[in-house]
Amino acid sequence: MDRFSFLNAAHTEFFAQLYDQYLVNPDSVEPSWRSFFQGFDFGMTTYNDENPVQQIVEYVTSDNADCSSVSEKLQKEFNVLKLIEGYRTRGHLFTKTNPVRDRRTSSPTLDIENFGLTTEDLSTVFDAAKVIGVAPCSLQDIVTRLKAIYCQHIGVEYMYIRNPGVVKWIQDKLGVNDNQPNFSTEEKQNILNKLNQAVSFENFLHTKYVGQKRFSLEGGETIIPALDALIEKAAEKGVEQFVMGMAHRGRLNVLANIFGKSTQDIFSEFDGKDYDQEYFDGDVKYHLGLTADKKTRTGKSININLAPNPSHLETVGAVIEGITRAKQDKYFPNDFSKVLPIAVHGDAAIAGQGILYEIIQMAQLDGYKTGGTIHIVINNQVGFTTNYLDARSSTYCTDVAKVTLSPVLHVNADDAEAVVHAVSFALDYRMQFGRDVFIDLLGYRKYGHNEGDEPRFTQPVLYKIIAKHKNPRDIYAEKLLSDGVIDATYVNALEKEYKSDMEENLEASRKKDLTIITPFMQNEWKGFEQVSDNVMLQKVDTTFDKKGLDSIINTISTLPSDKKFINKITKIVTDRKTGYDNNTIDWGTAEALAYGSLLTEGFDIRISGQDVERGTFSHRHAVVKVEDSEEEVILLDAIENKKGKFGVFNSLLSEYGVLGFDYGYALANPKALTIWEAQFGDFSNGAQIMIDQYISCGEDKWNNQNGIVLLLPHGYEGQGAEHSSARMERYLQLCARHNMYVADCTTPANFFHLLRRQMKTNFRKPLVVFSPKSLLRDPRCVSTVEELASGSFQETIDDNTVDKKAVKTLVFVTGKFYYDIVAERENNGRNDVAVVRIEQLFPLPVEQLKAIIAQYPNADDYVWAQEEPKNMGAYSFMLMNFDLVKWRLASLKAYAAPASGSYTRAKRRHADAIRMVFDKDLFR
Repeated sequence: MDRFSFLNAAHTEFFAQLYDQYLVNPDSVEPSWRSFFQGFDFGMTTYNDENPVQQIVEYVTSDNADCSSVSEKLQKEFNVLKLIEGYRTRGHLFTKTNPVRDRRTSSPTLDIENFGLTTEDLSTVFDAAKVIGVAPCSLQDIVTRLKAIYCQHIGVEYMYIRNPGVVKWIQDKLGVNDNQPNFSTEEKQNILNKLNQAVSFENFLHTKYVGQKRFSLEGGETIIPALDALIEKAAEKGVEQFVMGMAHRGRLNVLANIFGKSTQDIFSEFDGKDYDQEYFDGDVKYHLGLTADKKTRTGKSININLAPNPSHLETVGAVIEGITRAKQDKYFPNDFSKVLPIAVHGDAAIAGQGILYEIIQMAQLDGYKTGGTIHIVINNQVGFTTNYLDARSSTYCTDVAKVTLSPVLHVNADDAEAVVHAVSFALDYRMQFGRDVFIDLLGYRKYGHNEGDEPRFTQPVLYKIIAKHKNPRDIYAEKLLSDGVIDATYVNALEKEYKSDMEENLEASRKKDLTIITPFMQNEWKGFEQVSDNVMLQKVDTTFDKKGLDSIINTISTLPSDKKFINKITKIVTDRKTGYDNNTIDWGTAEALAYGSLLTEGFDIRISGQDVERGTFSHRHAVVKVEDSEEEVILLDAIENKKGKFGVFNSLLSEYGVLGFDYGYALANPKALTIWEAQFGDFSNGAQIMIDQYISCGEDKWNNQNGIVLLLPHGYEGQGAEHSSARMERYLQLCARHNMYVADCTTPANFFHLLRRQMKTNFRKPLVVFSPKSLLRDPRCVSTVEELASGSFQETIDDNTVDKKAVKTLVFVTGKFYYDIVAERENNGRNDVAVVRIEQLFPLPVEQLKAIIAQYPNADDYVWAQEEPKNMGAYSFMLMNFDLVKWRLASLKAYAAPASGSYTRAKRRHADAIRMVFDKDLFR
């Protein structure tokens, strides 16, 4: 902190106004200030200072300032300014925001004595009052206003923000009505109505489904009127779509009372009925999502989305950001404010889950920003059984907000009007600045972690208090009754009407035999079908006109002539055309041609991940830099007749959060080829939760398709344990029925058609590709123009270089190991060995393999060969799924680490695995 930190923009403005007033009419300012400014005028005359206001600020804030010549009254003015600064900086520590606990004590306090003031000063009028937006007034009035703004039911943190304009905006906003709510009678009645819905919903479920898990909202019910007001007010400001993510706490209440989900469907889920489709297996009721088109009370049409999520807390935060960005790119590329992401957190989760930090760090990055997210924390003050003092080291659960200098509002969840007021502030801030804002809704959890849990085991004192505590609806109803806004029968009538509706829906629900699950965001998926694995194995036309390829290659191999590039870039780019003309198209060129072809067909492309613009192994160069200026040139953007949009973004150093973002992006835009590339394949284990809980089973749990592509560099080239294996075995273990594609291609043409197939079907499945490293520049790994233009994706590639009748050993392999085996076969002159490539591991093309085997009538030795250890790679998967012939394994033996750190040892082991292919008795 520098020595001017106590002085913010408002203080500087205060000095400027006062000094300007003095210059116009010295007699109009208080005598102490006049004397002070006269002294400064003399100093400026002596030292020719060109910035008098800054000189004043520096003098006032200097630790070494000599105040002996300054009158006592003026020194007191400065002390009042420091008092105001104290409230602005630390007022949140002295608020009345905890409904069931006394807050922790903080020191020093905001007592005036701590700022060089005394009770005798309370009646003194100070000009410093202008800083808080009022005319000069007594210290007593200043303190009263400061307490109203900063120390009531809303505590505000914002003084760490470094932009003076933003700080001034916040201070002006807080100054309106002393940061106190000011709602009309109609607004107050609407708040009460939504509160009644929230409370009555929980009461009804508690009596009808005793002991069943629902993760009740009780203790945080004010989020329902808050979300209602947020959506209504945002629609008035031009927001058209909302994307919301939240965990299980209160989710059913939000679905019913904000999203309008039929309570009949909710009751069917509580009754445990089977689903109306066999295609998917579903999920528990408090994980399901919903999309709804609604009209606000003023007639605005809006689209609201609550994303489905697993029990893994905070994962959905990354997903909703991706969904939001996809919608913004698709519908409102020039105005991101039209789509509003809302992330609802738990206090223990936002403090404890590291993915939050990753998501927050994305907030202002070009490839990931969404124009500001409103974060709302349902703060129960306990995580499962863990007290908040054991759940974090920080003062607040929301301290991660300070990473992006986002304001935080801590609000007493018992004060419904304060909660709605805080949400209104948050919305205005987001719409004004396009940045994140946090609301810490400080409440409690009425029951245990779930309704069958006993919280008094671990928090007996707290739960004695909670047991006697009134719910927010009754607290607010009493206030409105005392204010004359409602009469004594009002709440009973609301409750009776809501309960009657619930009873009717419960009775109707129990007449139905099945539960109907509506897929999330189906409005984005019109024209797409859900398919089984037999359809996934059908051939897809991925051909592309050669003339079109000719045009694309000319564009992506020609750098702007008026710009200078380093020689290596020039060669890499021009070599694309050389390889194309010579029918030796390498991997990077085939990949670029695939993107270019899809762009001309109207598909968008998004590539995201660490170092993807260049590519970890320097093969892609989707973005090239001008040597002298580092201006970025994207050749794919210059393609003739390009109808789609191309985006490639180097990500922050994150796997978990970024893959979650890209999964969300693909979920919201099936017409965009959305690719996440790992720097090395095994780094994807940093995103294992996204892979296990979303990518592999999202369609089975939530009935949602997703076409996300994972490029995972994989191959054993002596680079050690962390840079060899993409952990193929883990992905294959996740494969079942029709959930995803897994491929390990060996030719540029096959990769070209694989990418095109991903977009050319009328369905979407996640695609996991074990992509090459050394093969990127291997002269054996090339394809012809004809193979790209007229070919198709080959799930298997037979060995057409041998006399099939002479073959005794038939080897099945996937990926780079094919080239190693073929090289050894050539060295040994073994014409009795054929090597068949399985390019698609899932769904496994069993019928194709059966046909290939039939072409080798004299084969009696069948081999599955892999470069991975026995306990890794595809071995276990093939054991389960490939039983057409009795085969043996050629591989390394089982190891704990994927590869040796010694290049010599790794090379020896690799050679041993190859030798096993040709000698079935080796190492027995």
